[in-house]
Amino acid sequence: MAVSSHTNDLSLVLPRVLIVSRRTVRKNKFVDFVGEYHLDLIVDYGAVPVIVPRVAGIHTLLDSFEPIHGVLLCEGEDIDPSHYSLDPEFSSLSEEELNEIRRMHTSDTAIDREKDSIELRLARRCLERNIPYLGICRGSQVLNVACGGNLYQDVERELAKHGADNSSVKHMDYDNYDGHRHPVTVLRDTPLHAWFKDSLDEQGNMELMVNSYHHQGVKRLAERFVPMAFSADGLVEGFYDPDAYNPDEGKFIMGLQFHPERMRKNGSEEFDYPGCPSAYQEFAKAVIAYQKKVNNTMGNPHGAPKLDKEMEMKRRIIVRSFSIAKNLYDSRVTSPLFKEDDLEAGAEFLESNTAMSLQQEKRLKQMGATVRNASSYLQRLKMNEEREMVARGIMGKMSPEQLSELLSFYHIMGNICSEVLDKKLSAC
Repeated sequence: MAVSSHTNDLSLVLPRVLIVSRRTVRKNKFVDFVGEYHLDLIVDYGAVPVIVPRVAGIHTLLDSFEPIHGVLLCEGEDIDPSHYSLDPEFSSLSEEELNEIRRMHTSDTAIDREKDSIELRLARRCLERNIPYLGICRGSQVLNVACGGNLYQDVERELAKHGADNSSVKHMDYDNYDGHRHPVTVLRDTPLHAWFKDSLDEQGNMELMVNSYHHQGVKRLAERFVPMAFSADGLVEGFYDPDAYNPDEGKFIMGLQFHPERMRKNGSEEFDYPGCPSAYQEFAKAVIAYQKKVNNTMGNPHGAPKLDKEMEMKRRIIVRSFSIAKNLYDSRVTSPLFKEDDLEAGAEFLESNTAMSLQQEKRLKQMGATVRNASSYLQRLKMNEEREMVARGIMGKMSPEQLSELLSFYHIMGNICSEVLDKKLSAC
């Protein structure tokens, strides 16, 4: 009994990071696995990796893995294009080209819809509840898709079609999995730049030789994210949400297309750069801070009245409704993983609680709480998408000079709009 009690105590003390396994075949049987580099780093920095098996139906059982203090998604096959193919900028590849890509990248183009479902649901749960999230390689692509971005079906082919000179960039090498490197340029004033500050050149610029293994990548970055690094062909190699990044406060939402955990010197466990493990270190710091924040809330430290089970359930439903509304507002796209009904709890709450202060109403509007008119909001989103497609068609026929003048005009109008809006809001 003492051992069991001690084990239970540990499970309450140590923060838990969920990692979804990847499926492979061994001895004619399916087996699940996760690379040990990821697991070792999570353990080294004070968290417990909890492996979510890629098993049919597990996406309906994610509540059983609570409490979730962090999610690390890494590696795997291509994401099913149906999750982002409605985007008008989806792909310029013909069926013949896609078939050739499938032949070239057989192991990567074998779509795993069960893994997609598990990981997209976990990513959206993190976004709804501000749970720390680190996406490596495929995990960064999952994050971008979950927030409304899209992907290149094949980086090399699609960038070449757009006129990019990508002859010097090789994003994968089947014969040199861990040893392959290619250069990326890191942007200033980003977490990545801070982590690798010892790698600045004499002019203060930063170029890293990174390990990667992928043929797909971010095409259109979701609006909430800011890029941190680019390869020479223009591909986004790292991004984060600056509004959800403060590890000391339990905030961390980030995607890295390259593999810092595998950037180690030949025949050694020593990293290529001192900053390589920093993503895991800062992620774990955020996970630990998030757990403390959750425990303090659950522990009711300020003597707030405790809710019974029924009221607590209602509170969670309302919080989820507003979280969905916020992410819907941020990404400007609908999600196949939640329904319009999910917004009703928030709408009913707003209708029944009209005695809010102006400051509270302003804050709710800022966080995208347009759930008061959920159905009409979704209709407006659809209308905006249709208008955007028409606008793109018109602008595609305009000359560079006309486009330049139009862009300048809208910059001026945008600045005027912002000034007038600020004045109106401050007057409230």
